[in-house]
Amino acid sequence: MSNSTPAPRIAYLASEYPATSHTFILREVIGLREHGFDIATASINPDRRPATRITPEERAERDSTYVVKRQGLPGAIAAHAWALVRHSSGYWRGLGAAIGRSSSPRTLAWSIFHFTEALILGRWMSGRGITHLHVHFATAAASVASLARRTLPITLSMTVHGPDEFANVRAEHFSEKVAAADFVVCISHFARGQAMNHSAATHWNKLSVVRLGIIPADHAAASRCDTADGRFTLLCVGRLTPAKGQHLLIEAMRRIVAAGRDDIELILAGDGPDADSLRTQSAACGLAKHVRFTGALNRDEVRDLYANADAFVLPSFAEGIPVVLMEAMASGLPCLTTRIAGIPELIEDGRDGMLVPASDVDALVERILALADDAPLRARLGEAARRRVAAEYDLDQNIGRLATLFRNRLTGVAA
Repeated sequence: MSNSTPAPRIAYLASEYPATSHTFILREVIGLREHGFDIATASINPDRRPATRITPEERAERDSTYVVKRQGLPGAIAAHAWALVRHSSGYWRGLGAAIGRSSSPRTLAWSIFHFTEALILGRWMSGRGITHLHVHFATAAASVASLARRTLPITLSMTVHGPDEFANVRAEHFSEKVAAADFVVCISHFARGQAMNHSAATHWNKLSVVRLGIIPADHAAASRCDTADGRFTLLCVGRLTPAKGQHLLIEAMRRIVAAGRDDIELILAGDGPDADSLRTQSAACGLAKHVRFTGALNRDEVRDLYANADAFVLPSFAEGIPVVLMEAMASGLPCLTTRIAGIPELIEDGRDGMLVPASDVDALVERILALADDAPLRARLGEAARRRVAAEYDLDQNIGRLATLFRNRLTGVAA
């Protein structure tokens, strides 16, 4: 299929769309539309953020997105009736697949819920004349999508990110989802390797690497390599969760301040289940003047933080390839993060950022101080980071690659 040929209609599914932590899905949808794709969006759960926390672009996407759980009992009954009449053999096949996933009454109930959601989604797709479904993350939404694929005459593709998909592959029925998909997009070679590790070799030809990306021009402001107030500002952006390792940052800051460094501050931007425990730890360590919590922020507010920080830090234990790292790098910030998962595909230690072993607080403290005390080092790493992102993680380029993959794969896929 050439670029001049009309692209297929595609339904995009996520557990929640739009969402603060999944802006890259929104950018991908908009970018594919610019490549000529007719994409309708669906979400299992509604976006419940207040209007003050979303951008006009997100609001437009939210208003046009089909929300499965909003269809309620009437929608569920109508979907079951529709599938029994229109796709009776597929209905029993899909129901059997749902029951086969169950190992207890509780998991049986969840499987039946997912099957019902698959029928609601499929009925909506049929009404819009859409026969291909794409889902981000091989977790709950992919459970719904794979049951839809087994039940209805549609094709399916899936984007695998990590690390959540690989945390419990048996419970998530990961190999079954790969088997149900007609093709799979992996955001990194790490993700592709994990997908290979947890699926049969007969399905490896489905797996392609297409990286995520950002718009570098949106993050063009240079970082402050020489601070006017004499303070070194360290920024961490992300959900406040155990996997992000922010408690280690508090401990690192405690050691830094205890060593007599009063010129370093940490900004923790984001919200999440660890918010209270992080604030408690910070207060117990006497870091009120050195650690600032911003709460949840929108994209524009986060960009302002990038522009006014001196360095970026993300001490995660589990990641795919974090978009926030790409954004910080595009902003010219030297980045300090952990040598895990797909991150080394984005940052080469000492060349365009710094990598430390996960959980190593000593290394974290050492590298923070190295960045704080060496403005030329920050400038060199920040400039190299910007070049790396522009070369390999430019959103427009990578969406172009994704568009080509969709066109090539869908040409040879039959429902």
